[in-house]
Amino acid sequence: MSGLRADVIQDQAAFDDLEPHWWPLWSRSTSATPFQSPAWLLPWWRTFSPGVLSAIAVWSRDDLVGLAPLYREPRASGWLLLPVGISLSDYLDILCAPGREAEVSYVIAEAALSLEWSKWVLPDLPAEAASLCFDLTNVAESRFPNYAACPVLSLARDETLARSIPSRRRRQLRRAERAAQRRGRVAIERYEADPRTFIDQLARLHNARWAGQGVLTHIAQDFHRMALPRLAANGMARCWLIEIGDTVVGAYYGFHHRCRAYAYLGGFDPAYAAESPGAILIGTAITEAVREGAREFDFLRGRESYKYGWGAVDQWTTQRVWSRSAPP
Repeated sequence: MSGLRADVIQDQAAFDDLEPHWWPLWSRSTSATPFQSPAWLLPWWRTFSPGVLSAIAVWSRDDLVGLAPLYREPRASGWLLLPVGISLSDYLDILCAPGREAEVSYVIAEAALSLEWSKWVLPDLPAEAASLCFDLTNVAESRFPNYAACPVLSLARDETLARSIPSRRRRQLRRAERAAQRRGRVAIERYEADPRTFIDQLARLHNARWAGQGVLTHIAQDFHRMALPRLAANGMARCWLIEIGDTVVGAYYGFHHRCRAYAYLGGFDPAYAAESPGAILIGTAITEAVREGAREFDFLRGRESYKYGWGAVDQWTTQRVWSRSAPP
């Protein structure tokens, strides 16, 4: 693959230095989601750093044309090669410049083979993922095509939502809005100017909803406080708070990129469960997504029943696992 070179990035400073090159590649990549952006992955690595950074950057002269953000964790059975962003990211993938997927994937695969690892795991690959196309020569692979369900709602260009959401859900939403209005003044506001305050409110409401068993641990909150301003500055964040009376009773944290909206996380005060503030916020987020031209509303990982009540249909991710018995 003449003209391309691969660098293995192994320290934080060099990873950070990729950012001005990373954004143009991410913007051009046809399979990219917010979870592959530097706004998401640089804060993830800075917050967690769970192993040895082993990101593979592919260059064509001074242009970044491919990126595999990877790291290695030591295990009793040998090194495990994993994607940066794992666990908190609903979609994972490499980035490739359009039209160069085959050659970039080849270079990434060759660079990955030069690293010491016994197992390489790539979970949560969406249907259009660039990582589905490359192969490792003479390395055993297991592929799991129905790895995780991400229910997705198709959106019509209709702000009444009549062509997107089942009539039963629309009736439930109207009842919830009337119930909320009976309890007090209802205010729904987009809230991205002060990310620290928003994440504080989200954490309070999420942990209240899940009785302290939610996913917003203290370290996860630190990550989101770092990532959210970057996401907002690049036009991807969609954060909403709902007040009933003078009390913030619900929070919605999502993203918008190209023609897709992503519902990432939410929470509500259980004392207001009868007013369904979470559903009201999702209805608001869907309406705004339609106004912004989204054609899909992605509820992301998990088969919670409420997602199907909105009319979402499962789309499945794939996991690829390569195993080898000895280091190169």
